[in-house]
Amino acid sequence: MTRLLAALLILVSAAAARAADLVPLKLDLPKPLFVGTPRPITVSNLEPQQAAAERPPLLVPAGTVLLSRGKPVTSSDSMPVIGELTFVTDGDKSGVEGSYVELGPGVQWVQIDLGTPARLAAVAVWHFHAEARVYHAVAVQVSNDPDFKAGVTTLFNNDDTNSDGLGKGSDYAYVETYKGRVIDAKGAAARYVRLYSDGNTSDELNHYTEVEVYGQPVN
Repeated sequence: MTRLLAALLILVSAAAARAADLVPLKLDLPKPLFVGTPRPITVSNLEPQQAAAERPPLLVPAGTVLLSRGKPVTSSDSMPVIGELTFVTDGDKSGVEGSYVELGPGVQWVQIDLGTPARLAAVAVWHFHAEARVYHAVAVQVSNDPDFKAGVTTLFNNDDTNSDGLGKGSDYAYVETYKGRVIDAKGAAARYVRLYSDGNTSDELNHYTEVEVYGQPVN
């Protein structure tokens, strides 16, 4: 056996071992709140419908757990129009009245404090999903700095006009459904998770029904 072949076998074996440690992320999904064909939505960077339908489950490390349930939430809007910030991590994803918080117009953010740093695997977010709509300038960042001035990692950014001021993003905008949006955190180490938006295709307001952060605490 040549050295090259031996090295290749080692790499293949290592890759197989890593793959064996990955499992599909299982989400507890709410019931769909609308059926039929939604009205056409025109957004410059909208995800192709087929891509959304065929999106596979996210694979995460074995032992990944939900870290965010019941954790404290702060926001750029300290006085929500409707609901409470606690709704963001209370486990209710139903999307009906009384299950979501509504923030004012313009760029707004919500921030979850996990309590301690963790190795993050995924962030799942449900905005208002009782009708088909697209939220503008959605971005998700994580950091160990509660002010997000240092050590910031961007996990998702579909703000193609830089209205959030975080830089122009290249991710697709997407239509809200009961399935939410699952974002790969790629093992980022952080204590705080911040999510941005800038209104939506139905109105200028910002809504969060639930955010779930998955990962493993850092020992």
